[in-house]
Amino acid sequence: CHQYTNRSCEECLKNVTCLWCASSRRCMEYPVRRILPPADLCELRSARWGVCWVNFEALIIAMSVVGGTLLIMLGVCCCCCCCKKKSKKQVSGPDKDDERAAREREKRRVRQEERRAEMKSRHDEIRRKYGTVK
Repeated sequence: CHQYTNRSCEECLKNVTCLWCASSRRCMEYPVRRILPPADLCELRSARWGVCWVNFEALIIAMSVVGGTLLIMLGVCCCCCCCKKKSKKQVSGPDKDDERAAREREKRRVRQEERRAEMKSRHDEIRRKYGTVK
């Protein structure tokens, strides 16, 4: 990488292991042991890696904004999904309860009709026994 010092950024960055420092016009090996190049090597606003038109400072800001936006979108989607499930449960819950209540009312009505018919037949039997049939 040192052989490209005082040349152009494009020539330096053809090798992906190289880092271009725009302020000093130096081409140097990228410090792979550290994520960001140290300030004594090159300032973030002057450091270029991969492409010449993006410095590390802008790259960090852009990646932070994109990452934050993705996290917020993920959170909003999770909240929307949870709310949708809750609203479906609330909507379907009363419908099931209404159906159950209607079935129980129908069963009670049928039992009551059976009891009425049974009572009527008993009363008719008693009337026949005592001769008071209408």
